[in-house]
Amino acid sequence: MAFQRVNAPFRKLSDAELDAWRAIPPAVASDCLNRTQAMSAVIKPVSSGITLCGQARTVTAMAGDCGSICELIGIAEQGEVIVVDAGGVEDTAVWGGIMTAEAAHRQLGGAVVFGAIRDVEEVRQLSFNIFCKSVVPRGPHHGFGGIIDAAISVAGAVVRPGDIVLGNDDGVVIVPLERAEDILAAAEAHLIKEKAWLEGIRNGRTIQQIFNMPTSAQ
Repeated sequence: MAFQRVNAPFRKLSDAELDAWRAIPPAVASDCLNRTQAMSAVIKPVSSGITLCGQARTVTAMAGDCGSICELIGIAEQGEVIVVDAGGVEDTAVWGGIMTAEAAHRQLGGAVVFGAIRDVEEVRQLSFNIFCKSVVPRGPHHGFGGIIDAAISVAGAVVRPGDIVLGNDDGVVIVPLERAEDILAAAEAHLIKEKAWLEGIRNGRTIQQIFNMPTSAQ
């Protein structure tokens, strides 16, 4: 079956913009998005300490099929992060070691898979940053169909091509591209405030005092 590909051009962030985003933790970005756009806890990194920061390319895969994902790996550009909606299926992997080898060779920025992957040891050896729902040895089929570069919903977050994908040990957050400028400014300001809060704690202030929280009745 042929794969569908949506014509979804987007503005490419400059290297300077991406460098600025690398300094923003996903948790801070989500706070600045009013606690939204964070993927649920089912999405986890395959190794502790890995990070993601890049613009999304999206793909919807048929359950247990990797054909459309393989096509996207071959056309995605350096630094882009592939975000896969595989329906959350856990008993068949849609990503494995050979796919990781190509993605790493093409210097893609990582992947997020709402579904299962396999060949985790190979993935770790290649130092390719993947977040996924589960790991299972059963492999995928090829060619059942899929859609590339359409808007998708993955583990509670809406993802469109070009959106900013941030990931670390806390999980994954998606920043809509159209809000990139104002969210980056808000996140940078938030980090400055966090430094002030920590300084206050070192100087003996309590969290209740810093955040002006109500105290218990005396």
